[in-house]
Amino acid sequence: MTEPIRVAQIVGKMVGGGVEAVVMNYYRHIDRSKVQFDFLVDSDSTLVPREEIESLGGRIFEIPPYQHAIEYQRELQSLFTQEGWKIVHSHINALSVFPLRAAKKAGVPVRIAHSHSTSGKGEFAKNALKGFLKLFSTRYPTDLAACTEYAGKWLFGSSHFTVFNNAIDLSSFSFNRSIRDEQRAGLGAQDDTLVLGNIGRFIPQKNQLFLLDVFKAVYAQNPDSILVICGDGKLRPQAEEKARSLGIASAVRFLGQISNVQDVYQALDLFVLPSLYEGLGMVAIEAQVSGLPCICSERVPNEVALSGRCSFVPLSAGIEGWSNAILTTRTDVVNRSDPQASLGLESYDIFRAAPKLEEYYLKLFETVN
Repeated sequence: MTEPIRVAQIVGKMVGGGVEAVVMNYYRHIDRSKVQFDFLVDSDSTLVPREEIESLGGRIFEIPPYQHAIEYQRELQSLFTQEGWKIVHSHINALSVFPLRAAKKAGVPVRIAHSHSTSGKGEFAKNALKGFLKLFSTRYPTDLAACTEYAGKWLFGSSHFTVFNNAIDLSSFSFNRSIRDEQRAGLGAQDDTLVLGNIGRFIPQKNQLFLLDVFKAVYAQNPDSILVICGDGKLRPQAEEKARSLGIASAVRFLGQISNVQDVYQALDLFVLPSLYEGLGMVAIEAQVSGLPCICSERVPNEVALSGRCSFVPLSAGIEGWSNAILTTRTDVVNRSDPQASLGLESYDIFRAAPKLEEYYLKLFETVN
């Protein structure tokens, strides 16, 4: 094979995190002399790493947002026919029904549906749509993949699927005292300041509005505390206003979408993830790699607990239960450099995971050539 095979990666809206971050991490570490990625992104994406993708040999194709269903299907089918990809890999969960339907019509021989998420309570309209689309989740793909067993079974039921961990470069998240000191100084945190952290888009799923209520209770008992939230999204203005109304604005740091998230973990004392649902909760994995204790809601899959640093608190415990768990965990923080506390995290090493994905593509390519 003189030229690398090209895989069309359907990532939906690129907004600087989530699924596209996983795909980009694999892309950076895969052998690009054998496998190359082309990215199909919604035209209303806000953070497309165009320069990096093109420097690595990839291409970017902008398509209409999936909300414009007819135009979206028509443009995709035309693009699949024109470019002649042998493999299309869709990462948009239950919505993969639509691009893979177009791929099948265009005669793409290998069509992969990848589940990265699940559903949670409270999002009735979204859950109804997901429930309907799940009925067709195995109709158009030829192969199935998922970030966890939980996410795969949620979307594909009993059908066979392959798990690819949302792997990272573990060394870039390892605890670093000098970075911690620098980051805490930037946050205005002293050595004894309790610094809590959360990373995620400001959407209902991530439950940051509840986290602000919890932090108010923590702050009332420990005024020398700070909450750091990284990310952006439609609920950010509401969250900022809520912080002001709760009287905690001076102790909350809204950092927005940042590129050095691995450094922010170093500044924290505790990571908090009160999500309403998660396909995995990759940020909790990253936090554990950096040596942080994590408190997750019971709706985050148990698969995220890859070290002795991770615990779960039901959302039904309410503000008091969560604030007490945070303050209690603070008194029993493990040594952040203790390798025994990180046993199990090796399975998320991108240097081990990328060759697995590469081999997966190459084998699928062989079956159609």
